Amino acid sequence: MSFSLDELATASDVVRRWVPPTPQYPWPLLGQLVGADVWVKHENHTPTGAFKVRGGLVYVDRLRAQRPAVTGIVSATRGNHGQSLAFASRTAGLDATIVVPKGNSPDKNAAMRGFGAEVIERGHDFQAAREYSAELADDRGLEAVPAYHPDLVLGVATYAAELFSAVDDLDAVYVPIGMGSGISGLIRVRDLLGLRTEIVGVVAARAPAYLRSFSTGEVCATDTADTFVDGVACRVPDTDAVRLINAGAARIIEVSEDETAEAIRVLFATTHNAAEPAGAIALAGLLAERELARGRHVAVIQTGGNIDTAMFADVLAGLTPKV
Repeated sequence: MSFSLDELATASDVVRRWVPPTPQYPWPLLGQLVGADVWVKHENHTPTGAFKVRGGLVYVDRLRAQRPAVTGIVSATRGNHGQSLAFASRTAGLDATIVVPKGNSPDKNAAMRGFGAEVIERGHDFQAAREYSAELADDRGLEAVPAYHPDLVLGVATYAAELFSAVDDLDAVYVPIGMGSGISGLIRVRDLLGLRTEIVGVVAARAPAYLRSFSTGEVCATDTADTFVDGVACRVPDTDAVRLINAGAARIIEVSEDETAEAIRVLFATTHNAAEPAGAIALAGLLAERELARGRHVAVIQTGGNIDTAMFADVLAGLTPKV
């Protein structure tokens, strides 16, 4: 996975047509809790409520330029990737078909439909939905958009460029790993800028495929990924993502369901921002390493705020959602 600073600047121009730079703030109460200088990059402040919209816009922009005969796309998602493609397709006049697993977040499904996508529920988890979306591409003559692709990485890397240009001398950035586009973008931008910032990936203990792949040095799939942290519920990692992450991440840590639920509560109490589970798991990772982080200059990526109302109410009441 490689792109240049010029390509990153061009991608930023594409993203800026629809998404202004998102803020990054050093929240004092959060810093006091961790014992460090803690910045939060608020990717929940985009038109889709999550970072993925950046990648969708860059992917669709190149699609329209290079393959103008394409009239529709199809992909699989747990929510934010699908919202991204629905949003970007609407700006470009394309049809979007999105496959989600059965029992997927009703709020995210509604949001995708709101952006104009056809949403189809199929399969028991993301991988099953992913396999069905490939069948639909063949059956309907649609362009299949993967969950990990160079254009998606380039698009989401624009948030890394914003963060590193706004905050100097970060010792570490904590970021969730779903299919890997966010952490890949951070690693590549860090390297392009010649920085020494550690990039720390965070996964759910019940969806440890990328941690196992990092530990062994090769792609390791899992049989299940049954976590309420839907944005990181991956059981079959992408080969290119594993290669880049293994070469450029400082480490990957896993956190429990309870730790992620607590991080949602902490983010709301200290910043008054609602976080979806994957949007809070980076903070859960930082909190798990607070002794290591003490006195350092760190950032966490709040990748999204699209949490179902009922789930948010349960979490704020002190509960951990079950799957």
